Amino acid sequence: MNIEKLREEIAADEGEVHEIYLDHLGLPTFGIGHLVRDDDPESGLPVGTPIDDDRVVSAFESDIETVLSDCNKLYSDFDDLPEEAQRVIANMMFNMGRPRLSKFKGMKSGVDARDWNRAADEMVDSRWYRQVTKRADRLVTRVRALA
Repeated sequence: MNIEKLREEIAADEGEVHEIYLDHLGLPTFGIGHLVRDDDPESGLPVGTPIDDDRVVSAFESDIETVLSDCNKLYSDFDDLPEEAQRVIANMMFNMGRPRLSKFKGMKSGVDARDWNRAADEMVDSRWYRQVTKRADRLVTRVRALA
């Protein structure tokens, strides 16, 4: 997979903020959609705290590694999927995390069967789709193009 292209796509979808802010769920976040964890040095710092470029990059790199590992856990044949499908799944994994993406059982069945329209239909039939419609529409279109 073209990891640099994946990074560009996720950065475009997530945006990049060089300070701590609250995401749509009210959780402290910074950089390229990095949710502040208890073991992060930023844990407990107030909203508005500046974050330098190096830290934004390192957090994003670590998040991408986690995403790809989680994709391989959820899809045992992840590396055998078409690259476009890999990048869509990784984008969704970055956005939702493995606990939530693992609930997309119909989508997974469609991907496993290489039934891309079914996978796309299942993506549309979700709360995630209604929450991030523009992003979701782009990803659904890319999955349908695999059919």
